[in-house]
Amino acid sequence: MSTKKTKKINFTVKVGNVVETAKTSVKKANDFALHTTEDVITETITIVSQWQKVTDKALKGGVKLLDNQQNLVFDALETYKNHFVKGKKKFSKIFA
Repeated sequence: MSTKKTKKINFTVKVGNVVETAKTSVKKANDFALHTTEDVITETITIVSQWQKVTDKALKGGVKLLDNQQNLVFDALETYKNHFVKGKKKFSKIFA
């Protein structure tokens, strides 16, 4: 028959060790997630502020461009009006 002795396993100690190991692992994972999230948020804020500056410049440039286009349209309409009025006078002189 077998002459080996069986070791008595203390389940309370073993479970306690597993719980402590799990607590340590979860704490490390939580700290990693916290620091990673903080880094991501900080980087996102930096990038958003840069894009905000670019958008601000684009909007200001767009407003200037819109102003120039509006002035061109009104100048063209004014020129057309003047030509139309002069043409009407000439046309009236010819047929009147």
